[in-house]
Amino acid sequence: MGQGRGSAGVGVVMVMCLSLLLLHCEWAEARSYTVGDAGGWSPNVSGWPKGKSFRAGDVLVFNYAPSAHNVVAVNKAGYQTCSTPRAAKVFQTGKDQIKLAKGQNFFICSFPGHCQSGMKIAITAA
Repeated sequence: MGQGRGSAGVGVVMVMCLSLLLLHCEWAEARSYTVGDAGGWSPNVSGWPKGKSFRAGDVLVFNYAPSAHNVVAVNKAGYQTCSTPRAAKVFQTGKDQIKLAKGQNFFICSFPGHCQSGMKIAITAA
């Protein structure tokens, strides 16, 4: 009987270890992307996401001069019209790191004329 109980304990420990390993692997898959690559967050960056595959949990790094730009997480309507919805989250450090949510993610610069000059990106994360 004692041997059976020990086997059950080993099984529980193995399941816990496997669960931790799978959790770790999921985190390890998250990638970091610098928006605009070496050019950073700047006008005409709207085509930057083309050809890239994004997953929920990936991190976008926005590098820019905070006195000249910002990053605003907007909805689809805000993206299409270059407008900032009332509850939009505004980032303005110049080195913002934003984790992607599953589905559509939209970002614009809300400084006058910047979004209209292509300073916006739309990303779908799987």
